[in-house]
Amino acid sequence: MNYEDMISERAKIIKPSGIRKFFDLASQMEGVISLGVGEPDFTTPWAIREAAIYSIEKGKTFYTANRGLLELREEICQYYQRRFQVSYNPETECIVTVGGSEGIDIALRALVNPGDEVIVLDPGYVAYAPGVELSGGVAVPITLRHEDQFKLTPELLKEAISPKTKAIILNYPSNPTGGFMTKQDYEKIVPIIKEAGIAVISDEIYAELSYGDEFCSIASFDEIKDQCIVISGFSKAFAMTGWRLGYILSNEIFSKMMTKIHQYIIMSAPSAAQYGALEGLRRCQDEVENMRDSYMTRRNFCVKAFNDMGLETFMPQGAFYVFPCIKSTGLTSDEFCEKLLDDQRVACVPGTAFGPAGEGFIRVSYAYSIEELKVATEKIKQFVEKLSKG
Repeated sequence: MNYEDMISERAKIIKPSGIRKFFDLASQMEGVISLGVGEPDFTTPWAIREAAIYSIEKGKTFYTANRGLLELREEICQYYQRRFQVSYNPETECIVTVGGSEGIDIALRALVNPGDEVIVLDPGYVAYAPGVELSGGVAVPITLRHEDQFKLTPELLKEAISPKTKAIILNYPSNPTGGFMTKQDYEKIVPIIKEAGIAVISDEIYAELSYGDEFCSIASFDEIKDQCIVISGFSKAFAMTGWRLGYILSNEIFSKMMTKIHQYIIMSAPSAAQYGALEGLRRCQDEVENMRDSYMTRRNFCVKAFNDMGLETFMPQGAFYVFPCIKSTGLTSDEFCEKLLDDQRVACVPGTAFGPAGEGFIRVSYAYSIEELKVATEKIKQFVEKLSKG
């Protein structure tokens, strides 16, 4: 029997993650320093861990409501109002999900019909285009520009919208570039979105990791709020990656449809994680701010280090990634990362893992200690110097 013939065509066309390739290579080598993982190096705050442990000890280990604990949804909505001035109803406009990834998946499944176009940003997070394709849609990339610091400009957006466009996926602060959209940047594209009548799936998982300008949610614009589906979660800001807990905020109609899908594929998010997150929202803002301050110090170090070695790197205003340009070396992104790994035992991710527009760049995570970053960037500097000498 040919089992390949049994596989769905949609599954066949999905390419393996370009990030995974370099993790696998690095895992086969001794003494590798990895700058590839987009994961906080901080331990989840104790108050969160303690609340989750206590919930287990008290036997609170059953399914919660499909949408999640009402108490947690109330805290999430209060948090978004308090931090970002966006108001949602916890009973009808909030869903607690298994990470932000489930949120993206069910948002696309709820919106997209076969053949619908969904605009994705290039470079962009690796899961967006495959998610569109798995839902039966067509991913339409917008090539972002280094000279714009990878912001979405109104000119690029207008050019990408067609009569088939159903939605656009935004991710600011951005993985992989650290790009950022200010309120003034959004003001330029909101009228276009309003006129086109398209949905906006806004992945705001890095909202708390914003430096300099204050984070602005695109859902804070009243004229398009009901067109927006906000995806966020606890993985990055609260150092809870392994807890797999996220949430979706949207208008009641969107939320009702996404809840139906969520009911069938998940039932409810893990109960202990929900009790932990509840405590995090109530008690852990100081820890979040301390982590952000530490990331900002690391960002400043990395940007200077890469620019000093001749790899042009703009100052990202969010997330925990820098996106150095390696075009001056004459190598492709894949060649640079492969040779760097072989020569210096340092693992980075080629920009092409995040789309064709990532060619000529590498993604470097600074979610590591300053000591580790110093060692790694010194090794990268030695590698670049070798290249320049031929």
